[in-house]
Amino acid sequence: MAISNMHETLLLYTKQKSMVNNKLSTTMMNMLNASKQTAESQAKYNDNINDIYYSYYESDPEAYEILMEQCENEHELELANLNSWEQELELQKNNLETQLNEINTFESSWTKLLQTNVKSDFSYGQISQ
Repeated sequence: MAISNMHETLLLYTKQKSMVNNKLSTTMMNMLNASKQTAESQAKYNDNINDIYYSYYESDPEAYEILMEQCENEHELELANLNSWEQELELQKNNLETQLNEINTFESSWTKLLQTNVKSDFSYGQISQ
């Protein structure tokens, strides 16, 4: 009976590991998406800067300065939001990895306990000589 309870406990840990791994995979994909959005934002910013330069630098220096400042402010705000999201995802990833390590430790302990119990059950009825 005790062995079956240990098997159930191990199955519970397996299920928990699976759920945490699923969440970890989702978080890692979101981190990848955040990096992609950061790169896309930088490319868009570079294109905007080039457009502003070629359109206004020589013809209207005042408009050039205003548009450059506006473009930089928008870009900094977007990067701040993306960085905040990335930091949040990094925190989630660290928490999930910690949970996974704890589950692995518990699972290892229960596996060793199960092996010990199975071993003692089989050696219990033996006659020592």
